[in-house]
Amino acid sequence: MSGIEETKTIQVDTPVELLTVRRYTLKVVAGPDKGLSRSFDRRQVFVGTGPDCHLVLSDPTVSRTHARIEGDPLGLRIRDEHSKNGLFICGMRVQDAYLPPEAEIRLGQTTLLFKTGTETVDIGIARETRFGDLIGRSVEMREVFAILKRVAPTDATVLIEGESGTGKELAAEALHKLGPRRSRPFVVFDCSAVPRDLMESELFGHVRGAFTGAVSDRTGAMEEANGGTLFLDEVGELPLELQPKLLRAIEKREIKPVGGNRRIQLDVRVISATNRNLLNAVSEGTFREDLFFRLGVIRIELPPLRKRPDDIPILVEHFLSDLAARAGISPPPKLSYETMEKLKEYAWPGNVRELRNFLERSVILAGALNGGKAPLDLPGPVGLGLRRPAGDDEEVLRVDFDAPFKDAKEALVSEFERRYFTRLLKHTEWNVSKAARIAQIHRKSLEYLLRQLDLHRGGVE
Repeated sequence: MSGIEETKTIQVDTPVELLTVRRYTLKVVAGPDKGLSRSFDRRQVFVGTGPDCHLVLSDPTVSRTHARIEGDPLGLRIRDEHSKNGLFICGMRVQDAYLPPEAEIRLGQTTLLFKTGTETVDIGIARETRFGDLIGRSVEMREVFAILKRVAPTDATVLIEGESGTGKELAAEALHKLGPRRSRPFVVFDCSAVPRDLMESELFGHVRGAFTGAVSDRTGAMEEANGGTLFLDEVGELPLELQPKLLRAIEKREIKPVGGNRRIQLDVRVISATNRNLLNAVSEGTFREDLFFRLGVIRIELPPLRKRPDDIPILVEHFLSDLAARAGISPPPKLSYETMEKLKEYAWPGNVRELRNFLERSVILAGALNGGKAPLDLPGPVGLGLRRPAGDDEEVLRVDFDAPFKDAKEALVSEFERRYFTRLLKHTEWNVSKAARIAQIHRKSLEYLLRQLDLHRGGVE
């Protein structure tokens, strides 16, 4: 996520609630990021050191997700997101408050100057609680639904951003099924699943004899999608050398198969998805800027489940009903109040996919799909994925074998890094230079890792 000024709000003609939000600026006036300034016209903005925040700070005393600024009918409201060092407005510590037109906001050792402007923007909030197979009653999701409903009937190129498990493919499928190409093919091309040396052939096709093993002509994914929709999943994994060819194919509406001389005219709508920050990839030179803007004519951001806990009850009801229907059980099981509260408090690093996997495994183990009628009192997601085992056994790392390989690997590495550097910093009494020497990595690299992991002196005991 990024707080850049290109973010747009799309007006929605279908039945929606309209929320007027005033544009405002956050400027760092004290702290490591002094001088950093961002303007926002979004309904919701997160501030912290986490890379998924809209205003990303490098101050180690700022929590990963420290504060949230959100527009509602009464104005702009700021909330402390369970930060370690608190949130202060004009010198007073607050948990939840409406912001005046101008105010100083202190987070850790960083001070922000908040100032509203004169421009306003109307943001559409859909009244429905689902779009296709996407479900949610939270304002966050209904804001997404309003944009999707506006975009679906068009041929606009769409970039869907969000973490793994948030439902990016479901959003793409819904855009296709509710659009003018619904009777034509919907072709999925996963850029992370195709070997690098075969990607051009798989995407554009090849002719016989183009390379060793090409014993016959092959139709590529773009040609298969002709007349319909091509969904480029994990487009951030597309090799740099292939990106200009994709850009040309989209711009010229034509492709040339590998080894061929004939150009094939196409009529394809392109929808892409990524769990990477493509703006950072552009800055690092690993993703072409012109392709980024061509793919992101419309950018839609799916929020992670931890930032919309109000959706957990409706998702649980839907998944339990689905599980029961598959098992031939009626009525579907229900969760106890205590269990539901546990689920709402959990961070869900695997998002909606992790929630569904947990429910499926838990209700089966609890015998719920074998005739159980009473509300289920499940133990919550402790023990699922990489949760810490009971006792002091810090050496054990548990793998969620229900998750996709890439998600399980990322979670495993993240937990390992957290435990490794937590223990190392305890040993060095927070001497970062000494810790970097022991770990045999550059100090700057360690400082970056600590920011990503939200580890700082106050958080290491």
